[in-house]
Amino acid sequence: MLNTNFYIACLNLTGRKALVVGGGSMGIEKTEGLLASGAHVTVVAPRVKDELRELAEEGSITWIEREYERGDLEGKIIVIASTDDTDVNIRVYEEAEERAMLVNIVDVPPLCNFILPAIVRTGSIAVAISTRGASPALAKRMKREIAELFGSEYAELAGHLNEVRGWAKGTLPTYQDRKVFFEDIVNGDPDPIALLRAGDEAGLL
Repeated sequence: MLNTNFYIACLNLTGRKALVVGGGSMGIEKTEGLLASGAHVTVVAPRVKDELRELAEEGSITWIEREYERGDLEGKIIVIASTDDTDVNIRVYEEAEERAMLVNIVDVPPLCNFILPAIVRTGSIAVAISTRGASPALAKRMKREIAELFGSEYAELAGHLNEVRGWAKGTLPTYQDRKVFFEDIVNGDPDPIALLRAGDEAGLL
């Protein structure tokens, strides 16, 4: 997929129905990511890892305890499949394409119409890293290094800036005025990140 020019976007899955096919370790990872995004997740698999079983028992997900069947995609907006059965993976992909759905067959780029980048999350900040499927190992290394570079103080600064957005909108008359105001804070001297690292929140605004 190195020659594919992906359109990068963030999906709002809150309250949307998602399907995960497969109950192994990768199924756990994809299920947890979808739950964190507010999706209503159904897992289809004859067997699942204990973590998924516990999520089902507590009502966080729906577990359909059988193999994938045609029609399981009904009402869903997105499907992620991680099985060791090539025939199942192909059937999931083909049915999803028929329905013009988002589909990702883990580690099988030709059977995906979207890919999942590595994500670094800190508070309200999310940084996505993609190698276009060339090297998940490299993406993992970049994820680790970015997490070390952009620590919790960046999320803290984002929170402070969000708190004054209402004031800025009601007080500063134009978009340009608000743009200059926030850029002066973010790029200020002293550096707001340095202030937060020093515990000096009062010096921010």
